[in-house]
Amino acid sequence: MFRAVTSIGRTPLRSTVSQVMRLKSTQPTSATSAMSFKKHLRQRRFGPVPAVPEPSVEDAVTNILYNTPAPSKAPETRHILNCLVQNEPGVLSRLSGVLAARGFNIESLVVANTEVPDLSRMTVVFNGRNVQIEQARRQLEDLVPVWAVLDYTKTKLIERELLLIKVSILGPEHLHEQLPTAKLDDQVEFEDENLAQQILGHHSTAVATPSETLRETFSHLRALTELTRLFDGKVVDVSSDSVVVEMCAKPGRIDSFMKLVKPFGILEASRTGVMAMPRSPVHDHYEAQTEHSYEEDEAVDASLLPPG
Repeated sequence: MFRAVTSIGRTPLRSTVSQVMRLKSTQPTSATSAMSFKKHLRQRRFGPVPAVPEPSVEDAVTNILYNTPAPSKAPETRHILNCLVQNEPGVLSRLSGVLAARGFNIESLVVANTEVPDLSRMTVVFNGRNVQIEQARRQLEDLVPVWAVLDYTKTKLIERELLLIKVSILGPEHLHEQLPTAKLDDQVEFEDENLAQQILGHHSTAVATPSETLRETFSHLRALTELTRLFDGKVVDVSSDSVVVEMCAKPGRIDSFMKLVKPFGILEASRTGVMAMPRSPVHDHYEAQTEHSYEEDEAVDASLLPPG
């Protein structure tokens, strides 16, 4: 049975989130309310800090020279952090500043209110090594307005992302005409203009009639509509030269959809970023009934067996 666990303390993720929600709903909110919660949580996890004698200068130098770990050669992996923060100004800049100071490039960052007043949930996706991620996670958790930081890297998740994309239905040879760009140099040649010239060169004797152009436009529209249906998206706007498609799916599925519609000509695209929530375990309510009612080493009376 699967059970989501944080990277330190072996505390269930659902338990930490529920504790934060319950404490926020019972106590008045303030900017320093998270400090007492994290102090109580650390004491319950690790207990009191033992008294350690102060090291000498020789011990400190020896520790630095011989016990410093070598740089990690492990490849960077994708990590997802979920932060429960106080809803106040400046929290987003402080958290992003901690990650930027450690050299992490944030792939997506989503922040929104929760069902509890003055509490926001922040989902951060970036690449990095495990040791560096754990250091950054602890540093984020030490910030005053942060209640908890949960590492969803090795957790079974439900990931969703929203995409709004505007695609041309006139064809790739007309893409430059639809984009709001200006030609700064007369000697610059664009790829779609070269494609249009090649098409005109092959069909120099025949000029496309308005009816043929209209049929070609609706052919592109039909192809985009069918492709959107296969990816469980929907067309939310149709104009004379473009369509707007809305899609909610996994990040990898959205990347595949954008690669498939790129030949039509992407005019504009907007993605919200990844939202994540851990999956709940599935309990078998009939598990006890499937077990045998007798012990395996229970002896069977031969006199009760049928003859033969």
